[in-house]
Amino acid sequence: MEEATAMEVEEPKSKKFGLKNSIQTNFGNDYVFQIVPKDDWSSMAVSLSTKAVKLYSPATGQFQGECKGHSDTINQISFSVSSSSSSPHVLHSCSSDGTIRAWDTRTFQQVSCISAGSSQEIFSFSFGGSNDNLLAAGAKSQILFWDWRNGKQVACLEESHIEDVTQVHFVPDNRNKLLSASVDGLMCIFNTDGDINDDDNLESVINVGTSIGKVGFFGETYKKLWCLTHIESLSIWDWRDARNEANLLEARSLASDSWTLDHLILPIMSEIFKDIWLRKLEYGTTALELLITLLIATTQGEGESLWVIGGTNAGALGYFPVNYRGVGTIGSPEAILGGGHTGVVRSVLPMSSMKGGCAQSQGIFGWTGGEDGRLCCWLSDDSSEINRSWISSALVMKPPKARKKKRHNPY
Repeated sequence: MEEATAMEVEEPKSKKFGLKNSIQTNFGNDYVFQIVPKDDWSSMAVSLSTKAVKLYSPATGQFQGECKGHSDTINQISFSVSSSSSSPHVLHSCSSDGTIRAWDTRTFQQVSCISAGSSQEIFSFSFGGSNDNLLAAGAKSQILFWDWRNGKQVACLEESHIEDVTQVHFVPDNRNKLLSASVDGLMCIFNTDGDINDDDNLESVINVGTSIGKVGFFGETYKKLWCLTHIESLSIWDWRDARNEANLLEARSLASDSWTLDHLILPIMSEIFKDIWLRKLEYGTTALELLITLLIATTQGEGESLWVIGGTNAGALGYFPVNYRGVGTIGSPEAILGGGHTGVVRSVLPMSSMKGGCAQSQGIFGWTGGEDGRLCCWLSDDSSEINRSWISSALVMKPPKARKKKRHNPY
């Protein structure tokens, strides 16, 4: 693999999004990990560092309820989306307490719990299989399988990885194929038909070469795979033949180089937020140095577009288009979200893929959650409800030291 050495930077033509509303999800120094939508977009679940999950309306931001029961960090949440599932109201969560729990979001009560053992940590889970009956989980260096219908463990793969399995995903259009990714730098593809074991079911191995944080599928037939490492390098693969299509070894630096001072959009920031930026610039810290987190956005099967979402320590976000054909490049931000958060943003829920419904009529772009414990709702430029400088006086900025002290870095 070769490092991208060239980058085309276009003139800034960024679309700026306005803050509609913000919600404080908790008290103290806790923050948001992940935001996921229910299949019909009637609810969104938010996992918090309080070891709880809260639910809100994506259209109005109204609080719906809370699910509590985990005794350690929640590493992933997901609503039931299986085609054979008769329970679309069920939310699943996995935790470092070694359990995968199911919650009825109508009553907010736990309805089932699968345990990998008290000494285990579960970092990721996925539902799939040819008959949609399998539940796979990454638990330390193992990949565990259960039949979710009866809670019985049916397999344990323990030879394919030698370090923590950070991600497991069944392939959307190939439900019998499972992808795993690990701190050992390997991505493995398994065929989960029949009796599952390391010798007979491992189909291919991709060596990324460094610890893997997040992976995901995209493209019209989900044949493409993006991989984001813990050192924030980004690579693109065709998983079917383990072919590398692009390798951006310095993804964060490439995105930072595309974030110019023109993108700071100071006029739309709150006064407190603006003061923070100006103070950092006064002391010689540029926007390029402040871009510290990376997330990924895709078109989820409707095309082959890919964006890196870069965030600063002060809470601003930019959507940077990735050109992975030929020499890998990252362009200037196509969208900017600023003035809502006062800390690092950990999760983004775009609502542009929502089919119909009130979100489109209200011009909602999406929701973000961060280490300041806030949920922020963003509107597009053509919405009449935008108040670019508004921020609730009830949302008090937390001292940076307090947030840093409790900071957790889940896979």
